[in-house]
Amino acid sequence: MLKRISGSDGHRFLGRAGQKGRRRLIALAVGLLAGYSPASAADGVEWKAAVWDAEAVYRGATIAPDLVLPDIGETVDRLTSPRTALIKPTGSGLFPAIVLMHQCSGLNPAVAGWARAAASHGYVVLLVDSLGPRSVKSVCFGPRKGVNLFRGTRDALQAAEHLRRMPDVDAQRIALVGFSWGAMVGLLAASPHYVDALKSSPGFAAVASFYPGCFRIAPQERPPYDLVNPDVSRPLLVLMGDADTETPSQQCLDKLDVLKRGGAPVEWHLYAGATHCWDCQQLDGLNKIDVRGDHVAYHFRQDVTDDSRRRLFEFLDRVMPRRP
Repeated sequence: MLKRISGSDGHRFLGRAGQKGRRRLIALAVGLLAGYSPASAADGVEWKAAVWDAEAVYRGATIAPDLVLPDIGETVDRLTSPRTALIKPTGSGLFPAIVLMHQCSGLNPAVAGWARAAASHGYVVLLVDSLGPRSVKSVCFGPRKGVNLFRGTRDALQAAEHLRRMPDVDAQRIALVGFSWGAMVGLLAASPHYVDALKSSPGFAAVASFYPGCFRIAPQERPPYDLVNPDVSRPLLVLMGDADTETPSQQCLDKLDVLKRGGAPVEWHLYAGATHCWDCQQLDGLNKIDVRGDHVAYHFRQDVTDDSRRRLFEFLDRVMPRRP
């Protein structure tokens, strides 16, 4: 995942745009959040979250076109490969729902497995593909064709709006569950500032982020912005591994601790020895050098996958209880 996005125009945060539009975006984007400067939990250094102006956020999120989302529900047994899908559990009545957001390389068998697990647990699931419909293979090395984190967040919020219109979905119990890139989307979707900026209120009842990056994004020629923001007001669960060198957990722990001490409804768990993408059996044993020059190793952990599944559904069942 990216801490600093640089390189060719195709890797810049908002993608290619005309010079006039680019100047307007730069002029609109600001990196200030007035009145918030808590101390870091780790070293006492002041942490001041940087945010983008609402109009700049919306412009950045609308470079790529909106997705077309499915209206017809399918049973879980039809999800034989990773793809955009609306999965419905058996039975009738009002169901809670989950929007699932994938990693930076798109939908994969691990995310499809989470969709099956959620449906089995009684959730309607909208599995979102932010890349394929826009002819993008990966955003691991930066945004492509207008697919950036703001666009991903708008995708997730639009998916929630889509679910709210369904008669068998409980509109008050819709959660976002994201992984890596999708988990960073989740951090932004947990911020009312970004939800409002993307014109998609009321957002989610809860957010769960699996191994997110919690760093500050520093786009080329544009102001920085933080993925973790101090205005979190809905329940947020963050699950991390302490052997993750792609999105180091310490960058999350420091900020989450500050938020929790400030009264935000955040909680987290750190898995000893777990790497990035611990649930990705298809990546087991893969080693690479990431965009920051760090060595990254992936190791599938069935025990951590099982425990994180338990923690996820316990969290969602607790913060989105069934209504009488």
